[in-house]
Amino acid sequence: MIGFLRRGAAIRPPSHPREERSDAALRSQPLARPRLSWSRVLIWFMRIMALLWIARGLSYWAVILGAGEPGPAFEDRPPGVQTTIVYFAVIDLIAAIGLWLMTSWGGVLWLLAVMSYLILAAFVPAAVALNLVMGLTYCALMVLYLGLSYLAGSEEQ
Repeated sequence: MIGFLRRGAAIRPPSHPREERSDAALRSQPLARPRLSWSRVLIWFMRIMALLWIARGLSYWAVILGAGEPGPAFEDRPPGVQTTIVYFAVIDLIAAIGLWLMTSWGGVLWLLAVMSYLILAAFVPAAVALNLVMGLTYCALMVLYLGLSYLAGSEEQ
């Protein structure tokens, strides 16, 4: 019989002897799990720190606005303490945005915020309250961030 008159000949092209199945490579190998990379760990670390620093910045704004603060009103505090509160209310939120966006300036600003908090706690304890556990936690977070940044950067090369 003539090939074009056969049933289904117009729908399906004639088979070629060298034709291979296109899904053979997919069927032969099991699905590979994606491996954990240092850059992914750094992303998660920066996002978690961003959420914590947003909460921290908003807590300073709560002090400025007088929301739930049992201490003296913001206006009744010494000017040095007021300046410190406003500084951290601004820098913590900007650093948190930079961390969330995973920009290099976000990490630098976050390091600046943490270092300025530690330095003020060491030299002007009346302006910033800090206990030993929180100080060590901040130092550990900085070392962890720097280590993860180094490992993520060496992974890409």
